[in-house]
Order: sequence, then C-alpha cells, then structure tokens
Amino acid sequence: MLIETELTPNPATLKFLPGRTVMDAGTRDFATPEEAEASPLADALFGLGDVTGVFFGRDFVSVTAAPGVDWAGLKPDVLAVLLDHFSANMPLFRPGSAAGISVPGDDATFGDDPEDADIVAQIRELIDTRVRPAVANDGGDIVYRGFDKGKVYLQMQGACSGCPSSSATLKQGIEQLLRHYVPEVTEVRAV
Repeated sequence: MLIETELTPNPATLKFLPGRTVMDAGTRDFATPEEAEASPLADALFGLGDVTGVFFGRDFVSVTAAPGVDWAGLKPDVLAVLLDHFSANMPLFRPGSAAGISVPGDDATFGDDPEDADIVAQIRELIDTRVRPAVANDGGDIVYRGFDKGKVYLQMQGACSGCPSSSATLKQGIEQLLRHYVPEVTEVRAV
C-alpha cells in the first residue's frame, strides 16, 4: 500500500492520502487526545506524542504536528500508523454505546433569523459547492456557524485551523466570493 503525502498551506500540517475512502460522508476533526479516543486511528496518531490535531476528510487524513516538531522525524511514524491501520482494514471509529451517541443538531453557532432563510441557503450552497472542495484540497474543511446582521461566521478545521494564511483565505477569498453572490453579506469572521 502506498500513502501519498502532500504539503498544506499550514507548515505544521501534512495531508496523507491512503488511496482509499477515509470518511464515507462528512468530515471529523480531532483537536485533543480526549476527542481522539473515539477513533483507534486518531488515538494512535495522538499517541505518537508530537501530534496536536488529526482531521479525517473524504479521502485523506491531515495531521498537525506540535510547535517546534520537525516533520522529518515525525512523518515516518505517522506513515507507519496509517499503513498499519489501513492495511489491517481496521474500523475508523470505536463502536459506541447508546450513552455515547449524540444526534447533531443544526450546526449554526449563532441563531439564524428565519427571515434570513433564503440568504442562509445561498451562503450554505456557495460554501458547499465552491469553498469546501478548495479547502479540502488543502487538507481541511470549513463549517458554516451562522449569519447575523450581514456577518457570516465560519469555523476552519484540519489543516486550515491555525494556518497562517487562513485569515487571508477568509477575507480575500471567501468574503469576496460571498459578497459578490450574496449582497447582504458584509463580512466573514472565523469562530
């Protein structure tokens, strides 16, 4: 099995492509070792000690190294964990009990005004069709968190979280796109 590696705009994060589907639907971001306990793969990656973030995309895994960690030393260990996991066809997530199951609600952080439903639908469609595919190419994801008085709130995940260029991506890319197609948008903010 060959796992390709790609650089991301975030120098602390590498994108690993195992040549197979990682997540059938959606994405999953692990920002702490406690969150990673839900996944044997994420748990093993955090167990390396120098990992501060793991992100599962459709066909990739992004791994973020701790500040000051040299990827030359960490990369072979990450590849070994990924190879072991995918070669053994291990499950991505641990089975849960009924107590561990939660049904996600609306992913908005800010309560959207029902009068803005058409605007919110336009914003979500643009994010899903134009923004998320581009952000996934860089090893991350972006999640809609709300619209309030012209401001769109988005959360960056994976390689995009903490990336030095994420503020430029938000302001020069996403904000301009949304303002062009949805005149009611005045600003884009990260949460």
